[in-house]
Amino acid sequence: MALKFFNTLSRSVEEFVPRDPSGRCVGLYCCGPTVHDFAHVGNFRTFVFADLVRRHLQFKGHQVRHVMNITDVEDKIIRRVRETNAPLRDYTAKYEAAFFEDFQALNCLRPDDTPRASQHIPDIIALIEKLLARGVAYRSADGSVYFSIEKYQGGGGHYGRLLHLNFAEMRPGQRVSTDEYAKDAVADFALWKARVPDDGAIFWPSPWGEGRPGWHIECSAMSMKLLGPSFDLHLGGEDLIFPHHEDEIAQSEGGGGQKNGEPFVKYWLHGAHLLVEGKKMSKSLGNYFTLRDLLAKGFTGREVRYLLLTAHYRESFNFTLDGLLGARAALARIDDWQAKLREVAGDAAGGPDPVLLSQFVLALDNDLNVSTAWGLIFEWLRQTNKDLSAGQVSRGVAASALAAWHEMDSVLGVGAPAEVKIPAELKALLQARQAARQAKDFQRSDAIRDELKAKGWAIEDTPKGPRLKRIVN
Repeated sequence: MALKFFNTLSRSVEEFVPRDPSGRCVGLYCCGPTVHDFAHVGNFRTFVFADLVRRHLQFKGHQVRHVMNITDVEDKIIRRVRETNAPLRDYTAKYEAAFFEDFQALNCLRPDDTPRASQHIPDIIALIEKLLARGVAYRSADGSVYFSIEKYQGGGGHYGRLLHLNFAEMRPGQRVSTDEYAKDAVADFALWKARVPDDGAIFWPSPWGEGRPGWHIECSAMSMKLLGPSFDLHLGGEDLIFPHHEDEIAQSEGGGGQKNGEPFVKYWLHGAHLLVEGKKMSKSLGNYFTLRDLLAKGFTGREVRYLLLTAHYRESFNFTLDGLLGARAALARIDDWQAKLREVAGDAAGGPDPVLLSQFVLALDNDLNVSTAWGLIFEWLRQTNKDLSAGQVSRGVAASALAAWHEMDSVLGVGAPAEVKIPAELKALLQARQAARQAKDFQRSDAIRDELKAKGWAIEDTPKGPRLKRIVN
């Protein structure tokens, strides 16, 4: 089966066919963070989803150029800069660095390009000039520049491709100076915002006077600068479908850079909303979590990533602390299974089981069906553990199973646990327990086992002797 994605543009599942005639190179753009604060777990659902798309494409042999922008010019940021009296770059650098620390903790592959809006002002101005020249943008009396939906459609453009819109219920021509307007409040939207006193030192010169770009034009200018006027995949959360992505299409195609009737983007993929403890995230409800909040509670980025990858990206997902405990237990099963296989395999080598691997790929080729993929994995673990207990797994089979998991995890990216150092005193207790058993002092042996358990460690007997394993709560 060929790789298929649900394309928001066609509202259907389509076979993925790259624009590259060789079928190898793929351009992928994902809307990145707005660096006004620490990113929350809902934001990271989108970034983990994008990482899964990239990893699966690479697994299938594609050469992916992954671009993720950094929004560092935007109303919230300007307000925070004004409140803190900090230079723009000093303020945003803190949260940009924190974002990539969290990104790494979730084992997401670093994008090939992470352009900042503030670095691409000339590209943004050049695109706005094209839109003015083509008659689909206009200047206002205060020096702002707006995109005209009416003129765009009058020239053959189609506004409303990602989301069916009722233009009779919209208010054409109303102008809004903020990036945070209601989705159904306007038709025209700002490309360039004239400088106002509240902007402080955040402004740039332009042919229309001092000011700054609107939010939507930033992504269009940066994506086309790095990936070309037409590219394969654009990803983001479903909350960006309208107006952000709809406006991106209009202004990108309104500039006339595409050739032979090609679209700005061929496939649009959107991740669903994330609920936390059954409700929309809110600081007042106490269910608003940054990744740092979760790490402070003792969870790991690996556990958060696993939980975020247990539901299909187009399904609303309820993220809970109990779910993270379940993720911890599931990963412990995988880790324990690998440890047993390594003990059997020794230094044996083997290629991955082709049948199992093909079933895994088939699941992910079906619009990234992670639920089916995890189901296959845990059924495989169950059967393998059964065979291990019966002594029916050879060194070669064990090596092949480990190789198969390595291939699967190159896509899933849950990785390995951090190395756990066993304190010397616990190793000494384990040795004392072995000595007691050899002396048939089972009362002493049981007492040591209970002491270790109280300290959070279990003893597991293996063909190579007993080993300590941390108890997963």
